[in-house]
This record gives sequence, structure tokens and C-alpha cells, in this order.
Amino acid sequence: MSPDKPDLPAAEELTLARLALTEGDLPHAAAHIAGALAQAPTLPEAHELLARLATVNGGGLDLFPLRQNVFVGTVVARAHLLAAAGQPAEGLDLLVAATGYAPHTPWAEVPWVTAPDLAERIEPDRTAQILMQVCAATTDPVPRSGQAALTPYLTLARNAVTVHQGHPLLFGAASALARRLGEVSLAVRWASRGLRVGPSKIGEVRLGYAYRSAGRIQDALAALERAVAHDPDDLAVYADIAGTLADHNRLDEALDWIDRALARDPTFDCAVHTAHRLRFQRDGDVAHLIALADFVREHPEDSHEHTDLAESCAGQPWLGQITPAAGPAVDALRTVHSGGQLGATVGLESPVPPSALRTLSQAAPGLRVQIAEGPGPDPYEPRRAIGQHLWRHDGLPAVGNPSPLAADHLRQFVHPAWPHPPAAYDAAVALATLDLADLLGLLTHPPAVPPTALGRVLDEQDPSLWVRSVQVWACLGLLHHRTDEPWPTSTRRTVLLDLVWGVEDWTTEAALFALVTAAWVDPAVRPEVARVVAERLADAVEVTRTRPVPIAVSLGHLALATPDLTPPVRALARTLTEGRPPVPDPPRRLSRLWRRLTAIFRRS
Repeated sequence: MSPDKPDLPAAEELTLARLALTEGDLPHAAAHIAGALAQAPTLPEAHELLARLATVNGGGLDLFPLRQNVFVGTVVARAHLLAAAGQPAEGLDLLVAATGYAPHTPWAEVPWVTAPDLAERIEPDRTAQILMQVCAATTDPVPRSGQAALTPYLTLARNAVTVHQGHPLLFGAASALARRLGEVSLAVRWASRGLRVGPSKIGEVRLGYAYRSAGRIQDALAALERAVAHDPDDLAVYADIAGTLADHNRLDEALDWIDRALARDPTFDCAVHTAHRLRFQRDGDVAHLIALADFVREHPEDSHEHTDLAESCAGQPWLGQITPAAGPAVDALRTVHSGGQLGATVGLESPVPPSALRTLSQAAPGLRVQIAEGPGPDPYEPRRAIGQHLWRHDGLPAVGNPSPLAADHLRQFVHPAWPHPPAAYDAAVALATLDLADLLGLLTHPPAVPPTALGRVLDEQDPSLWVRSVQVWACLGLLHHRTDEPWPTSTRRTVLLDLVWGVEDWTTEAALFALVTAAWVDPAVRPEVARVVAERLADAVEVTRTRPVPIAVSLGHLALATPDLTPPVRALARTLTEGRPPVPDPPRRLSRLWRRLTAIFRRS
């Protein structure tokens, strides 16, 4: 369905329709009537002209043909003509299609839909089908702002159950619609009446959903368990029971139901999705979500769309969003952003990532930043020998500016959150056209915040968030650079590893997240990525024994998001993310550090 039609006010559309009718130009009259209905579907004048057109043309249906990408006004006009021609069910089908296209528009708010006799003219099976089409076309539940537009369908349901009191399927469909529209008491009553007329699995499911919406959880569970008794092989009901239990903090019972479903069919998608979500909810182990991502990749033909992975990752550091930056430069940056005064010079007692220093300098031009020298490794030297340098020792970029086209292209995709790592990887494919020089330039010369709603929100919330978001998406773009090259010898792998082991910086986090994302989508790279993450984390921990590492906590969160990380490394990551710094100890060789850490965690 398409909105493509020149926008004229409804009144002007009707004026042109009248003129065309007078001249006998019926196709143009029909086009203008459709245009008026698309903007004002309840306008009486539009319906009067439509009736005149039908009289002149012998029904008028041929003037409103259904084609691919048909205009929504054409669909609605044809619906009304079908009803007038004695085909109200077919007309309702088209109105429901329009509702699915624009749910907040009152397409059905017309007398023939709410007339009591309509229910007598349509078979109850057909009415039930139409009501379920409405449910499928709307959200569950319908937001309050959208309920009024759907009220005519609820009136149709009332009229239908009044006329057809012995039809359980109709009561169930009416209950489903009432529940979506917030009429939960009515939903319970109709579902109960349907079960009295004819007990069934679907009737118990409808009643269970209605009870759940009404807050009657025990009654809901009892109804859903009766549904299982009707059909023990319908594993979707097991998943519903488990979800209901989990929503009320009864995880052990929920997992018991999921295990029962998986015992019957280990590949049933609803049970698999729910199982991994609940297990992650119970213990926070990312392995459950990675297993779910693998299942989704290996089973693309699910029974319906699932949101378990996205729900589990939402708000989780690096799984669903960027972690906030930390450190003295960021504190100073937020002070400037909030209108505070720093004076002409600000002294910082600990190392500052070059990205943070550059962002602070751009936010407060002329501000002199003095960084105290402290113990430990030089924070402005790479942690290992690398080939690709982003930053000079003085904190200035070592790469050039990206092209304006590249900067504009990236700005269209930058966001601080994503549904889950595989979704971020998929979205970043749009950056595959950027060349390496541009992607590296974007890391050190991020474009300005766009004048969009998202840009304003990012700028208002945290001035560092935009820069970090740009860097994350640039590194995700690197994952799609020259994908024809085998991973072990690829440019994308080499460059990302150089960024991981370069100067301690926000770009370290961004590059490591890109590698972690690669491990999510490609099991073949997981052993190497787990090793890199473990080594980078251990290096950061070693440095924290002598001086602060502003990115250390974020590296801990990245480790916790990494597939196949060993238990000792995961435990080490938790000490960072939970604010329990490692016990100070003299620096040692990395291999000795790992032996010591492994021994500690095994003893504990």
C-alpha cells in the first residue's frame, strides 16, 4: 500500500472531484475522492460523492482497482463500495488492510461498520477471521493514542457476539481484540463465555491472555495449563507459561516449563529463544545469548519474529549500547557541557585518552590542559609494536581527515545503541563502500553532531557519546572492508588488532568491540578473539597496578560480552566492572601474570 499521491487539502480534492463528475471525467473524479478519503476518511461529503460516483458508474468498483503499491485512499474507497454492493466482509478486509498501513487513522469509523445489522449479514466464522486480522494488524497492547481508531471494530465484535451467542471462535477473537484495546474485563468475560459454549485449547489460551492482562496471574497460569492438557504438543503454550512465570520472578518454574518443551522438540524456536533469554536473566552469562544468536543464524526460518535476543541485550554494556566514557578529561568535559567553569587551565592527575583530550579541547577552545606525569607505562605509547598508528605521542592525530562524503555517509548510521551485536554487524554493511583511509580518519576526526533529533539528544546527554559512537561504527565498518580477503591475512583483521594494541584510547574499545562482534557472527574467529580480549584485559589490569587506566572498566564489559572467554578471564573482567580493582603488585611478564591469575581463580 502506498501514500503516493499529490497532497491537496481534502476540501480541494472534493471540489475537483465535483468538477470532474460534472464533466463526466469519472477516473479523475475517483482519484480526487480517494485523495479526500485518505486525508479525511470520515468526512460525510467524501462519502456522498463516492455514492454519486457509484450511481453514475454502476457500482464504481472498476474505478478503484487494486494494483501493486495501491494508494490507500483507493483501497478505502473500494472497501465502502464493496459494502454498498452487498459484500461487507470483503469491504472489511480492505479496511483492515488500511488499518495495518496506518493504525491511528479511523478508517472504520463509518456507519455501515458499526451498524447492528452488519453482524447478521456476515457469517460468524468470517467475522472472527476479520477480528483476528485486526489483531494481527495492530500492536499488543494498542497504545492509548491508537485505541479510538479501532473502536469501530470493537463495536462490530459486540454486535457479533450478541447475534451469534453459540460461536466459541467468535468469542475468542472478540476477547483478543478487547484485550488489545484495554478492555480486559470484557476480554475475560467473552473468553469465558466462549469456553462455556465450546471448551478448546485456543479458548483457554485466549482466557489465559485475558487473565494475564487483568493481573490475575494464577488464573492465567491455570488457563494456560488447561490449554496444554488439550494439546500437549503445542509447545508455544509452554513458552507462554514460562514467559508469564519469568515476568513474575519465578525463574525456576519458568525454566522447568521450557525444559519440558525442549524435551519434546529441542529445535522448537519459541522454546529455544525463551530458554536462552531466561537463562541469561538468571545468571547473566553471555554464553546463553551467543548460543541464541547461533541458533538464529542456523535457523533463519522461525515460526514468527522473536525479540528475546534484543530484549536481553537492551541496555547492557556493549551488548546493546556503548558504555559511558570515564576519566578526568571526561569529567572536565561534562563540567564544560553543563555550564561549569574550569578556568583558563585545568590540571589532570591521571592519563587522558587522546580522543578524550581532543574532544575536551574542541568543546573548550583555548583551555590549557596540564597532565601530571605519573608512574607506570607511558599512556601515549602503543602497548605493542603495531603498523597502523592513529595518534602521535603529543596526542594529535597521526592520520588525515576523512573525505566530506565519507563523513556525511557515516553520520547517517551512527547510533549509540543497537539491538544486539549481530544486528550492529548487519547494519554496518552500509559502510562497506568507505575506503580504509576514510575509516581511519573518522576515528580521529569525527564529523560534527548532525542537526537531527538524535544528534541533539546525544549532545545534550553526554558530549563524549557522539565521538564514541562514530568510532564504534567506523570500526564496525572496518569489519566489512575488503571482505574478499581471508580473515587470517585480511587488512580488516590487521588494522583492528593494531587499534586494539595502540595507544590507550576510546578507539581501543571501539576496535575491540568490532572484534567481539566478529566473534558473535563467525564462530571460526572466536578462539583468536577470546585470546586477544584476554591478553588486552590482562595488559590493562597489569597497568592499573601502577596507574589509572580510564578504559579499563569498559574493557571488562567488552570481555564479558566475548564468546568463549575462559572462566578465569571472565572472573577478572567482573572484578573490573564491579569496581574491585586487582590487588597492587609489581609488574611481571604477561605469561607469569596469567599463571598467577589462573591459580587464584582456581583456588577460589
